Amino acid sequence: MKVTETRLKGCFVIEPALFEDDRGYFMESFNQKKFDSILSRPVTFVQDNQSFSKKGVVRALHYQIGEHAQAKLVMVLQGVVLDVVVDLRKDSSTFGEHIALELSYENKKQLFVPRGFAHGFVVLSDTAHFFYKCDNNYNASSEGGIIYNDNTLGIDWKLPGKDLFLSKKDKLLPTLENARL
Repeated sequence: MKVTETRLKGCFVIEPALFEDDRGYFMESFNQKKFDSILSRPVTFVQDNQSFSKKGVVRALHYQIGEHAQAKLVMVLQGVVLDVVVDLRKDSSTFGEHIALELSYENKKQLFVPRGFAHGFVVLSDTAHFFYKCDNNYNASSEGGIIYNDNTLGIDWKLPGKDLFLSKKDKLLPTLENARL
């Protein structure tokens, strides 16, 4: 397993070891003991989520605040997405900065998104199955979000705006400046 911390402290790219032969492949997608050693602290996941989306679907930029904040371990089971995280930790030197990373079935990369980050993705392939683990249960009253095209964030979603599809709810999200943090 190869683990690389991104420039956003606490956010890691994880590349599982892949064992391939003429039958196919095997990989260990999650191991609690190894994962805890990567972070140097225990993280207990309590909820798994999956989504299926078509090309151009943007599911972004979401987070939970307060006692219901969530850390996530995300991966793609089929297809390709551009995964984006934004640092919302006000005391962080990278507050308001983001990283974007292609996650795909082919590259098998995973991204650990710590608490205090907004997360989202856009589907770049015809379809994608997206899977993620959360370390806290969803709580609707603690939900927050930032509009995907906030100019202060400068995120390149890799597809023209006319080809992006958002939920009604996501179209109404505030900018970072006006977000409930």
